[in-house]
Amino acid sequence: MLTLPDFPWDSLAPAKERASAFSDPSLGDDAGHGLVDLSVGTPVDPTPRLVQEALAAAADAPGYPQTHGTADLREAVAAWFETRRGAPGVDPAAVLPTIGSKELVAWLPTLLGLGEGDVVAFPRVAYPTYDVGARLAQAVPMAVDGLAALGPLTPATTPKLLWLNTPGNPTGQVLGVEHLAKVVAWAREHDVVVASDECYAELDWRPREAGSTEPPTTPSILDPRVCDGSHEGLLAVYSLSKQSNLAGYRAAFVAGDPALVGRLLEVRKHAGMIVPWPVQRALLAALGDIAHVTEQKARYAARRAVLRPAVEAFGLRVEHSEAGLYLWATAGEPARVTLDRLAGRGVLVAPGDFYGPAGREHVRIALTATDERIAAAARRLA
Repeated sequence: MLTLPDFPWDSLAPAKERASAFSDPSLGDDAGHGLVDLSVGTPVDPTPRLVQEALAAAADAPGYPQTHGTADLREAVAAWFETRRGAPGVDPAAVLPTIGSKELVAWLPTLLGLGEGDVVAFPRVAYPTYDVGARLAQAVPMAVDGLAALGPLTPATTPKLLWLNTPGNPTGQVLGVEHLAKVVAWAREHDVVVASDECYAELDWRPREAGSTEPPTTPSILDPRVCDGSHEGLLAVYSLSKQSNLAGYRAAFVAGDPALVGRLLEVRKHAGMIVPWPVQRALLAALGDIAHVTEQKARYAARRAVLRPAVEAFGLRVEHSEAGLYLWATAGEPARVTLDRLAGRGVLVAPGDFYGPAGREHVRIALTATDERIAAAARRLA
């Protein structure tokens, strides 16, 4: 029988209740009362108007949409990889829209035909759905902190699928070109499919290089410096939930190896896993407009600038967090102790053990709250 872990956020109920009861009149009406929920990375800012208008314009949709997506949508994704990710040469035929990225993460091992005895590897500190996806396929989940951790490889222990997550959730760590290139070379030597979850790539907080006027670019697995110009055995997964406030639209895509994407497309056609037509039109509109992405990144940068000093003043050390929507922080104590101390100030966060045993002394603190709530959290912690 299939066994899945308990849904981790259910365990936060006591801490949420305690944080919700917070009251300190000395902090003022705005900051002194109630819950500041920084535990879940769900966007709170408005969906861009041009995206809403594209959705509304496509609302008359009596027929079935294409599972593969329209040609103009797939061409837009390929162009986006070239202009925003430094990855030219993506074949529009090897692009596939998906119903958000989480469903693809959860079902990718199954869609690729993996099953009992097949190993699915993923980072030791990671989004829990990589593990869940392996279990849904009845495959073997394996958390590793590097290729060396796989040990001597045999046919039974070599992964069939290796997940990367860069920028990482929850850590915010960015994997560089050299690191990614080594992973790709190793994977091709051992006939391993590499899937790279890159949905935080537009939210890179690293400083510009000296003399550069361009922000840093988070490398994609499809970057020619990484893959030597070939997408064989590679899949890049991306979502517009974070950069465009489209979490409620479930708008995402996967691109890479034409043979692998063709396999996914064939199965998804049979399973009816189709992105709705209005959402496909909204996705196309969002990809064509960088202004709203720049505006949203500025919002998160401002919230980060307010929250990080307060977190550090509370006694936590922020680690990694080079990109993405979170501060990955530790007080050198069990995560649930830190969780409880923060709840005592009315601030709810996610304990690091949600993301594997290696995160047991960290907490993940989200930037996804309004300016007013971020300011309230900062006043309480500082």
